[in-house]
Amino acid sequence: MTARSAGSRAARGPAGDAADTAGPHYEWVVLSNTTLGVLIATINASIMLIALPDIFRGVGIDPLQPGNTSLLLWLITGYLVVTAVLVVSFGRMGDMYGRVRMYNAGFAVFTVFSVLLSVTWMHGTAGALWLILMRVGQGVGGAMLMANSNAIITDAFPADRRGLALGLNQVAGIAGSFMGLVLGGLLAPVEWRMVFLLSVPIGVFGTFWSYRKLHDTGIRRPARLDWWGNLTFAVGLVAVLAGITYGIQPYRGHTMGWTNPWVLTALIGGVLMLVIFGIVETRVAEPMFRMSLFRIRAFTAGNLASLLSGIGRGGLMFILIIWLQGIWLPRHGYGFTETPLWAGIYMLPLTVGFLVAGPISGWLSDRFGARPFATGGMLVAAGSFVLLALLPVDFHYGTFAAILLLNGVGMGLFASPNRAGIMNSLPADQRGVGGGMSTTFQNSALVLSIGVFFSLIVLGLAGTLPHALSSGLVAQGVPAGDAERLSALPPVSVLFASLLGYNPVQTLLGPNVLDQLPASHAAYLTGRGFFPALISGPFAKGLEAAFIFAIAACLVAAVASWLRGGKYVHTDKPTTVGTTDYSCPALRGPETAHHGSATPDPAAVPVGSHGLASGIAHPTPPTAGPGTARAGPPGPHEDRPHPTGDSALDTYALIVTAHGYRPATYSMMTGNGRTAAADHAPRTNGQIAGVVRAASPDRPLPGAVVRAVDATGRVVARATTGHDGRFRLTGLPGHPYAVTRAPGPTTPPDGHGPADAGLHLTVDGLPS
Repeated sequence: MTARSAGSRAARGPAGDAADTAGPHYEWVVLSNTTLGVLIATINASIMLIALPDIFRGVGIDPLQPGNTSLLLWLITGYLVVTAVLVVSFGRMGDMYGRVRMYNAGFAVFTVFSVLLSVTWMHGTAGALWLILMRVGQGVGGAMLMANSNAIITDAFPADRRGLALGLNQVAGIAGSFMGLVLGGLLAPVEWRMVFLLSVPIGVFGTFWSYRKLHDTGIRRPARLDWWGNLTFAVGLVAVLAGITYGIQPYRGHTMGWTNPWVLTALIGGVLMLVIFGIVETRVAEPMFRMSLFRIRAFTAGNLASLLSGIGRGGLMFILIIWLQGIWLPRHGYGFTETPLWAGIYMLPLTVGFLVAGPISGWLSDRFGARPFATGGMLVAAGSFVLLALLPVDFHYGTFAAILLLNGVGMGLFASPNRAGIMNSLPADQRGVGGGMSTTFQNSALVLSIGVFFSLIVLGLAGTLPHALSSGLVAQGVPAGDAERLSALPPVSVLFASLLGYNPVQTLLGPNVLDQLPASHAAYLTGRGFFPALISGPFAKGLEAAFIFAIAACLVAAVASWLRGGKYVHTDKPTTVGTTDYSCPALRGPETAHHGSATPDPAAVPVGSHGLASGIAHPTPPTAGPGTARAGPPGPHEDRPHPTGDSALDTYALIVTAHGYRPATYSMMTGNGRTAAADHAPRTNGQIAGVVRAASPDRPLPGAVVRAVDATGRVVARATTGHDGRFRLTGLPGHPYAVTRAPGPTTPPDGHGPADAGLHLTVDGLPS
């Protein structure tokens, strides 16, 4: 079941790994470690938004100078762009080389670049460029973590508990985006390097813990890396996201750069390169981006909904920061230098809503499917945007906090079931690349939202801000020439000032102009009243347009979510097994295909009994025949019907092998619903546990391999016994119902193993 890493871990051997994964707490070790990885990755995606003023002061750069705008934007978006571009590639590599191996490496890479960020010694532009490059490296580690965490969870948890597990992981990731705002506001004023040092001890602990405790329980699919696909995808997506980043910057006499030839070239060229990427992926044997996955309706609809909800959520974060820091907090007595921290604190109701709704909706989606909760969550989020649009710019905080809480609940209701629905729809050997594709949509949405929402706000400001700024400054005695100069500033500079907690009037007028004004006028211009009151009206116009877009995005996401269909969990086509005719390929060896079918031995022992020894019959066995095999899984645009009767039974070959012993073969039946013999079948949550013993002498056998093989020879579950001979198979389709010893002789034709070197299997019932 485990792909062993190097060093001391390899020395532990398969028995040690199996003992870890067979333990009752392994699932929660997986969840806690992967949640820690995703949490620290998403915290670092947003922690710089609040800490940027202190970071720029630390390296000696004024972010409001026109030439430094691009440095500011790349510090914000560089990490996001890298994670969006690389998650699919790292997810694909996880499918090929081991998801845990890639995840472990991600923790280590992330930690190393966090250290390099914190030891920045350069100043000025060189210091800023160093920070940008190290953030790119940190983003590589973050992409490795995010690309494989969901797949590792999906491998470890059975289908009927994945919603809760993926929900907790997903909500922690989204909450981390908002927690980063508070942490940045707390740490940066003390010492800006602490913003990066925060990740170091967590990264060291996470690296060691994941290396020691996590094991690859999923199915690997060896393949060649799709270099052309990786290259065209990276170039295309980087070009599009870079074009968006520069598109919101001023260009010559324009308030934004959407007419900049470089921006147009990047956007058009990037889109063309992504089209070429799509063509390449249909021609190569082992594509990076599995286009066939989009034929799965639940996967396609879930990712479309995720992209649109991410655009709405990402834009909300920037709007709220600007709204609070630039207008509301100064008007309510907070100094400009204090506003970054308090903006993060005042946004906490949003995080609370996520944390409350996410796990609950994930748990409920395990029982009822993702559609009602994900769709309802988007409708709730759209309603909260309507309420935000109706608020005055100078709102009452109690009302504002209640709406934020409602928005968090809506997003939490959506996020957990949607991610669980996406991951449940994927074949087992495509979970890494499928999870990476999903994360790409989610991370790209944040960069897209920056372009969309900044553009809408800037358009709102551009119409009325210059006149309001010029007339307001002249009224306070500022010379007309200086007032005209300030009013000609691009609106995006005003937005950046608000985002960073700067008082742009004091910064841009400078002491030479302020010293010439009456003291009362100078104090008013540089105080907490003038600038917030000045931009409130123009900002409200842009705010209205931004909220209308967010409402539309959430409503379309709700429609896409509804179109996913009912509850759907991907399973491979099963067949009835149980024959000992070694002409059947599955019984020749654990990795070959089983194409035969026969009526299972009537001596079927329910999993819930005290045990199953070789050749022991249950007094009242359930019967199964050829009709127990299901005709096949639902098509990509279908929903699996609720199974009833014997048709809900699936049967797999359960093969036990060990060095020096002849293999033992069993028929394992699983039930996906209310079966004809449901009264005898316990709920085992897609798991089966037991012990493998040597027949002579009778003793537990460590290091034996237990495989469940489907009709195509695909290993759907695999475990290695620990030192006490115990094993646990996880991720089985449905609930194990009975295990039957294959009738007849079990010695294969090649005479594998001596005649007395037999194995037998005891299967334990598991609690519900």
